[in-house]
Amino acid sequence: MAASMTGFGRATASADGRELTIELKSVNHRYLDISFRMPRSVSFLEEALRARLGELLSRGHVDVFADYKNNRSDAGAVAIDEALLGAYLAAARQAGEKYALLDDITLSAAMRLPDVFDVKKAEEDRDAVTALALAALEGAASQLRLARAQEGARLAKDLLGRLDTLEGIAAVVALRAPKVVEDYRARLDERISAVLAGVEVDRQRLATEVALFADKASIDEELVRLKSHIAQMRGLLRGDEAVGRRLDFVVQELNREFNTIGSKANDAEISEKVIFGKAEIEKIREQVQNIE
Repeated sequence: MAASMTGFGRATASADGRELTIELKSVNHRYLDISFRMPRSVSFLEEALRARLGELLSRGHVDVFADYKNNRSDAGAVAIDEALLGAYLAAARQAGEKYALLDDITLSAAMRLPDVFDVKKAEEDRDAVTALALAALEGAASQLRLARAQEGARLAKDLLGRLDTLEGIAAVVALRAPKVVEDYRARLDERISAVLAGVEVDRQRLATEVALFADKASIDEELVRLKSHIAQMRGLLRGDEAVGRRLDFVVQELNREFNTIGSKANDAEISEKVIFGKAEIEKIREQVQNIE
């Protein structure tokens, strides 16, 4: 069944003291558009994640949120700027001697001195973090695709119902179409009789005129194509491929057939049905924009 482009997925992967969470949020978009938000320390993941998402999804705007924690004992190291600390202590002792102050400098006091301690994060193991991120991505993408499939099933059900409505409208139009020619023949005959009362009418000429009108007003081809487009759309909706762009094209063709029927039929009843049909097609067009 056709899939929607709207969905959400989240998964966490952890190994060797590392933990990485991926969240995916997607909405409709003409193409596959991916946006990343992640800590700078793991920004190198973007290329691998983008490539994998390109294999899993075909359309939609996808926001990727990544949260990374490194709880390993070797994740960071603390360094002391001994030269700076020595300068602080020397200045403090000099001031103490000069102003007869008590020397009460302690380790805890020294630790609070600005810029004495420098906490450095260890270089990340890119291969290990990438493997972790891809594992989390698979889980999040699985949830996302399930959500998109469920929403797609709902959309497909709605669209199939609307196609049934269109088919019903087309059936009514097909029944009405032959009567349009009959009504034209009757009106033409009535007008001629009123104008040329008592004058013999060339019935062959009248038949020719009616035949020309019938040919000009014929909507048989449009009705056949309309039926074909509806059948094609049903088939696309029931398939498992990304069909959004193809559905959009079929919707344009449906609208074109209804426009042609309305312009050729020259009948109030058919025109009314055409208006109903085009309103239904517009609703179909809006729904199709959400299908992958």
